[in-house]
Amino acid sequence: MDSIWIVFVTALFLLCTMILCKNRPRLMLKSKHRNQLPLGTLGWPFIGETIEFVSCAYSDRPETFMDKRRSLYGMVFKSHIFGSPTIVSTDADVNKFILQSDAKVFVPSYPKSLTELMGESSILLINGSLQKRIHGLIGAFFKSQQLKAQITRDMQKNVQESMANWREDNPIYIQDETKRIAFHVLVKALISLEPGEEMELLKKHFQEFISGLMSLPINLPGTKLYQSLQAKKKMVKIVRRIIQDRRNSDNSKVPKDVVDVLLNDASEKLTNDLIADNIIDMMIPGEDSVPVLMTLATKYLSECPAALQQLTEENMKLAKLKNQLGEPLCWSDYLSLPFTQTVITETLRMGNIIIGVMRKAIKDVEIKGYLIPQGWCVFVNFRSVHLDDKNYESPYQFNPWRWQDKDMSNCNFTPFGGGQRLCPGLDLARLEASIFLHHLVTQFRWYAEGDTIVNFPTVRMKRRMPILVRRV
Repeated sequence: MDSIWIVFVTALFLLCTMILCKNRPRLMLKSKHRNQLPLGTLGWPFIGETIEFVSCAYSDRPETFMDKRRSLYGMVFKSHIFGSPTIVSTDADVNKFILQSDAKVFVPSYPKSLTELMGESSILLINGSLQKRIHGLIGAFFKSQQLKAQITRDMQKNVQESMANWREDNPIYIQDETKRIAFHVLVKALISLEPGEEMELLKKHFQEFISGLMSLPINLPGTKLYQSLQAKKKMVKIVRRIIQDRRNSDNSKVPKDVVDVLLNDASEKLTNDLIADNIIDMMIPGEDSVPVLMTLATKYLSECPAALQQLTEENMKLAKLKNQLGEPLCWSDYLSLPFTQTVITETLRMGNIIIGVMRKAIKDVEIKGYLIPQGWCVFVNFRSVHLDDKNYESPYQFNPWRWQDKDMSNCNFTPFGGGQRLCPGLDLARLEASIFLHHLVTQFRWYAEGDTIVNFPTVRMKRRMPILVRRV
């Protein structure tokens, strides 16, 4: 009996010692900075508050996780999500500081499954001169008149082909339609791939790949992460073949796509594998963010008849003018529509297609009296800022008019991030949404019951959304 007791006490002692050693850095940190760390809780051992954070993210009100803690601890608080102690910021000034800081202060930090899928060479994860070089090359190409003209032609063509098949006796799923359209347009801009069997194969693999971005970090056969990694390998094979074919040809000509832009750079660091990984990463907006923007804009308009009417009148006027002149619409025509742009801006504010970004502190950082300790993650939350009634009156009300004669460059509005990692495709996202909305309201109208426009059902971003339309 004594020997059993000794074994039990010894095992208990070792267990307590292991737990203490594991948490010693945290305990020392709390002791060292206990008067400077933001208020908050680290939640349960190991899992922290991840379960509640994720469950709120998939609810109709993702901001409830933030709102609950803001009311208890303030605009900036500590938590423990995705396996790391984390400082969460819902303060616009703190967010601005973090976004504009360089890699000597903060570096990207994302869940393990996402980093494994993206790869070490992804533009989302790399730092320093290489990141700046790639971001600058892509950003300059995305702003070029050449690409904007191409995107305009391709977007118009794909939208018109899609809408030609719409029938009033058959429900149209807007998000499905916009995903197909935006993916085809973006892939052509990236690798000049035209619609066909290879495009459909690439899209199939991409959908398998993107479904595992936020999966459990378990890479075993049968798991979502394993399936996504296998899908990415198949995509890389397709893209790498295209890259090698370009290398074997003359690349001195004016670049026609992103592959040409990266291949024309003299840097030896831009290997085939690095280019292929980043091309695949840049396909994400064509499958996710841009289609969601167009879908949510359609939804919000259906719930605001006054905005829909003004948008329709503005676009009808432009269509009539261009028809009288016998000229096709160009990219500057779409972006010159003031009310259309306020609709898109308000959709970005309310929809929060990018909820926030994650960074990791390279050293202790103090902002507005808050400490972000070295090695801790920080979650820069955009959604809470965009839906804060201190920043926007009636924040849950779709009100495009709030943006008329209003400066959009302040730190209260960051739908595309900020700093040196500002999304390079922000202008193209607006352009594609403008083209889609123009053709939607000039060719179709919603069914009406009396004087009331039939609203879409309330849906989550990932759910297919039906729309009943009738050709004008």
